[in-house]
Amino acid sequence: MIDSLNGEVIAIGLDHAVIECAGVGYRFMATPPTLGRLTRGENARVLTAMVVKEDSMTLYGFTDDDGRSMFHRLTTVSGLGPKLAMASLSVFEPAELAGHITAGDSKAIQAIPGVGKKMADRLILELKDKLKGVYAAPAAEGDASGAATAATASASFATEQVVEALVGLGFPEKSARTAVGAVVEEDPEVDSSALLRAALNRLGKK
Repeated sequence: MIDSLNGEVIAIGLDHAVIECAGVGYRFMATPPTLGRLTRGENARVLTAMVVKEDSMTLYGFTDDDGRSMFHRLTTVSGLGPKLAMASLSVFEPAELAGHITAGDSKAIQAIPGVGKKMADRLILELKDKLKGVYAAPAAEGDASGAATAATASASFATEQVVEALVGLGFPEKSARTAVGAVVEEDPEVDSSALLRAALNRLGKK
C-alpha cells in the first residue's frame, strides 16, 4: 500500500495531480483545497489512500490525516463511493462535516453535489455515533436561520476552495477571484467542480 508521496509536483489538473518520487510519477485524485496547496516544480508531501477495484487502482491524496480518515469513514457508508466522498471533502472540512452529521443536520449535508435527502439521512444514520468526539463539531444553530447560514457558509467555503485551486495552477489571485465571482454571479448554486471548470474556461479566454 502507498501511504504517502513526497517529491516534485510535475502536473496539476482539475481533479488530480502528479508527484514524481524516485523517477516514478504517481497520479492521485484530490479536492480543490489540496490541489490549491500544490505548485508545479516544487516538492510536496501528500498522504494517500488507495482504492482497488477489479479493473482499476486509484490513489487519492490528502493534506492531513483528518481528511484521509474522514475519506475512509465516508466510504464505509452504503452506496457512497470514493467520488462522492471526495465531493464531500470539497465542500466541507472534516470537522465541519462531522459536526453536521453528529448534529443530524440533513439539510446542510445536502449542499454536497450528488447528495440528496436519502443519502444525507443515511450518512447521519451510519456515521453519527462513530463520529462523536472524533472531531470538534461547529457550534449548533438554534433556529430556522441556521440552515440558511450553513448553506451560505458552504457556498463561501467552496468559492475559496476554487480560488485556492486556481492560484495553485499558477493564476494570479486577483484574476482567479474575478473569474470565480463572475461565474457565481451567473449561477449562485453552481457546485465546486462546475465552478472550477467554468472559471478555468473564463481565464483561458483572456
